[in-house]
Amino acid sequence: MASTSQLKQEPDPTFTNDDLKPTTLNQRTLSRLEMAALWAALVVSVPMYYLAGSLVDLGMAWWQGIATVIAANVILLFPLILTGHPGTRYGISFPVLSRSAFGIRGAHIPTLLRALVGCGWYGIDSWIGGNAIFLLLPKTVQESAIAESVSWLGTSPLEFACFLTFWVAQLLFVWKGMDGIRVLQKFSAPILVFLTCCLLGWSYVKAGGFSQMLSLSSRLSNSEFWALFFPSLTANISCWATLALNIPDFSRFAKSQKDQATGQLGLPVFMGAFTFVGLAVTSSTKVIFGEVISDPIKLLGRIDGVLIKVLAVFGISLAVITTNIPANVVAPTNALLNLSPKIFTFQRGALLTALIGIGFQPWRLLGSSENFVNKWLVGYSVLLGPIGGIILADYYLIRGTNLSIEDLYTLSPDGAYYYYRGYNLVALGALTVGIFPLIPGLLHEVGILSSVLGIFSVIYDNSWFFGFFSAGIVYWIVSCLTGTRIKNQLMDDPLLSNTP
Repeated sequence: MASTSQLKQEPDPTFTNDDLKPTTLNQRTLSRLEMAALWAALVVSVPMYYLAGSLVDLGMAWWQGIATVIAANVILLFPLILTGHPGTRYGISFPVLSRSAFGIRGAHIPTLLRALVGCGWYGIDSWIGGNAIFLLLPKTVQESAIAESVSWLGTSPLEFACFLTFWVAQLLFVWKGMDGIRVLQKFSAPILVFLTCCLLGWSYVKAGGFSQMLSLSSRLSNSEFWALFFPSLTANISCWATLALNIPDFSRFAKSQKDQATGQLGLPVFMGAFTFVGLAVTSSTKVIFGEVISDPIKLLGRIDGVLIKVLAVFGISLAVITTNIPANVVAPTNALLNLSPKIFTFQRGALLTALIGIGFQPWRLLGSSENFVNKWLVGYSVLLGPIGGIILADYYLIRGTNLSIEDLYTLSPDGAYYYYRGYNLVALGALTVGIFPLIPGLLHEVGILSSVLGIFSVIYDNSWFFGFFSAGIVYWIVSCLTGTRIKNQLMDDPLLSNTP
C-alpha cells in the first residue's frame, strides 16, 4: 500500500490503515480485459438468472425481459464509470471517497448502509450455495424428517445445515483477501461461460429448438406491462447499484481511466447475454416440464443424471463464490475498516459480514419472485440511489473532480472535509430528502401499511431514480447556496504523479 510519506502530514491513525491508504502505481495492474472479466464472473450468477427468470414468471415475454434488463444496465453504466473515476485517479476506496461528500465522520453512514445491503446479498448467495449442496444429497435424505420445514425457522433443519456448510467453506476463499479474489475471478470467468452455454444447449435439445424455447408469449396487457416494467427496471438497476457505489474499491487498482471505463462495458454486454440464457431456459421449462420454473436450483432438481448434477453444483458453487466475495464482502469489509481501522482487518470484517448475512434469513427473501424483486431489490434502492446521487454531485458539480487527499485522512478542524464536527449536514439533509418520500411505499410493500396514496407507490416503483436525482439535486443546490467550503487539490500533490 501507499506509504504515509506520500501524504504531506501524518494521517490520523483512527482513519487509515494499510487497506484504506491510496494505492500506488505498482498496485494498479487491472487491465480493461481483467475489469471485463470481473463483470463476466459477477454477472454469471444464480441471482441474476433468477431475476431474469422472474420476469418471465411475472408475465413478460422473453424479448420484453431482455429489453428491460439491457435498458437498466445501460443506464447504470454511466454512474459506474463516473464513480469509478476517483478510484482510478486518486487510488481511494469507496469509504474514503464518501468522506468528501459526507464528512470525515459522516462517511460512516453511507458506507454502513451499503455494507448492510452487502450483508443481505452475502446471505442470499450463501443460501443458494447451500441449496446446491442439498441437491447432491441422496433422495432418501432429502425426503427425511429433518428435511421438513420448521415454522419458527422458516426452512428445514437439513437445508439450514447445508447453508451453514457452504457458509463456512466460502470463508476459506474470503480469508485470502483481494489477491485471492483477483486470481479466482481470472480463472473462473471462462469456466462459468462454458457451463452457461451447456445449460443453454441442454434446454435447446430438450425443448426442440429456439422456436419452442422462446414460444412463451407475454401474459400482460399493455397497462399491466408498464406497471411491471418500471419496478423491474428499478430492480435490475438495484442489482448492480451496490457495485455502482463501491466500484472505486476495484477501479483503484485499474491501470488507467481508459481501462476502468472500457472495462465497465462488460456489464451490459455480459448481462444482456446471460439474461438471454436465463429467459430462454426459463421459457423452455414451460415446454419441457409443463410449468415455468424461474428458480435454477429447482430446475436442477428436476434434471436427471448424477454427472449433470455434479457439474451443475460445481458451476453454482463457483458462480456464488466469484460473485459473493467481490460484490458482497469487499464493501462491508471496507466500511468496517473505515469505521475502526484499529479493530478491523479484512478477515475480521468479512467474518462479521458473513454472520450478519445469516440474520437476513435469505430463505425468506427468495420465497417468491415478488419478494425478491419488489421487496428486496426495489426496497434497498431506497437507500442506495440517494447516496449515489450525493457522491456524484459532490465530486463533479461541487469539486470539479478535485480532491485533497491529505484532508481525506485527517480529523483536523482545518481539513476540507471536517465540516461540522466531521459531519456534512447538507449531505445528511439531502440523504433524508431522497429517502423519506420512499418510506411509505416501502412500508406498504412489506405489509406494514395496508394502503398508501398512489403517488407513493409510483415513486417507490422508481425509487432508485427518484432518490438518485432528488438527493443529488438538493445537495448541489444547497451546497451552492450555503457556500460549502471547497479546498481544491493542489496540482503538485504527490499522489497525482502516481495516478494514471
